[in-house]
Amino acid sequence: MQILFYFVITVHVIVCFFMIGIVLIQQGRSADLAGAFGGQGSQTAFGPRAAATLLTKLTTWAAVIFMCTSIALVILYERSTTSHSVLEGSKPAPVSAPAKPGK
Repeated sequence: MQILFYFVITVHVIVCFFMIGIVLIQQGRSADLAGAFGGQGSQTAFGPRAAATLLTKLTTWAAVIFMCTSIALVILYERSTTSHSVLEGSKPAPVSAPAKPGK
């Protein structure tokens, strides 16, 4: 079970770095000269809403894999531990006496 946990962590970290790189490589929506002045001009035939490019598809798949590995890590971690609460084992907060009324 721990081998699977460490494998999912490794895939998760690789996908994180891949997604960071892909997002940084992408060009913004209004990255051309017209976008700097608020224009809606674009170099595509369909305007600003162009067909999805390879980078956007890679970003989408990386995000899907990231979410799946995140959920898998939570499930695997919960099954491997006996504790099911974050607050389990913590000390209770000290109780103080209420303040005395003024005048």
